[in-house]
Amino acid sequence: MVQTVLIYSMGEVIGDGLIKLPFIAGLRAAFPDARISWCAAKGETVYTGPLKAVVQGYIDEVILDGANGAKALDSLPWSKPFGGRTFDLVIDTQENLRRSGVARRGAAGRFVSAARQARGKDWPVAVTDRLARLLALATDGQGAPRPLALTNPDALKAAEILLPSGPTYVGLAPGAGGQDKRWPLENYLDLARRIVAKGWTPVFLFGPDEAEDAAVAAREVPQAPQPERNRTDGLPVKGPLLVIALAGRLAAGVANDAGPGHMLAAGGAPLLSLQQDRRKAVKFRPAAARLEMLVAEDYGSGMGALPVDKVWAALEKLVSGAS
Repeated sequence: MVQTVLIYSMGEVIGDGLIKLPFIAGLRAAFPDARISWCAAKGETVYTGPLKAVVQGYIDEVILDGANGAKALDSLPWSKPFGGRTFDLVIDTQENLRRSGVARRGAAGRFVSAARQARGKDWPVAVTDRLARLLALATDGQGAPRPLALTNPDALKAAEILLPSGPTYVGLAPGAGGQDKRWPLENYLDLARRIVAKGWTPVFLFGPDEAEDAAVAAREVPQAPQPERNRTDGLPVKGPLLVIALAGRLAAGVANDAGPGHMLAAGGAPLLSLQQDRRKAVKFRPAAARLEMLVAEDYGSGMGALPVDKVWAALEKLVSGAS
């Protein structure tokens, strides 16, 4: 019986942390009673920062300190990774063979290594598929990534108040870290108007640095709520935790290749992902339970080449549940 699990990584910035959330949810489902420890060997991870509240109940402990493989000297025989502790199951998610040797020293039982798997001919390109492969290997094919089942009562209550039952909500997340990754705002506004005409309710999800775009959307499509900005719940929930909770109340979401898309996927929303180029679209595909993906590169140069009609057709298909 697996009572202790160690997940070994080098660390996570926000994008890495978000894309791994369905893997974490699948891990907890596979080992509901185990103590799950997460080692960020380089000493930093968003699971102790912006995503700490999100992984509460999924990860029991984060290990940041010690000679855990980040440095070459950590491989010496007298080094004691993880403070000398061992675990029933160790899943090594990184692909460096030397570091994998350090991770293996923590395994009292089963050891599953991406570093070993990556040497095979059939190692997947997509990060989400690699994580799914590791989880399947660790569970004899029984485990798989899944949406987060949030238990935070404030997050669930906030989402219920902000998006009450009844309407068919479609989330729109126009932001992205780089302007070149953004489908033009005017196209999102066009899409929102079509959603309104269909009898559905568009829901704009803007980040804290997107006040100007949020103001434009509020003026141009006043029927579309912006739950993160126009708070009516009074609950202390914000950021990724709120977006993931809201995702559970959406019939579908549309997002660029950016954090909000991974948040919607983690929360279980069927997702239409708008990608800039094919290579990144494959490697960093969101781990949504139901996913449609359109790539601007297939239509021309730049995100503006992606036609609104194509996006609308894919969104209708996603909301209707058509295969």
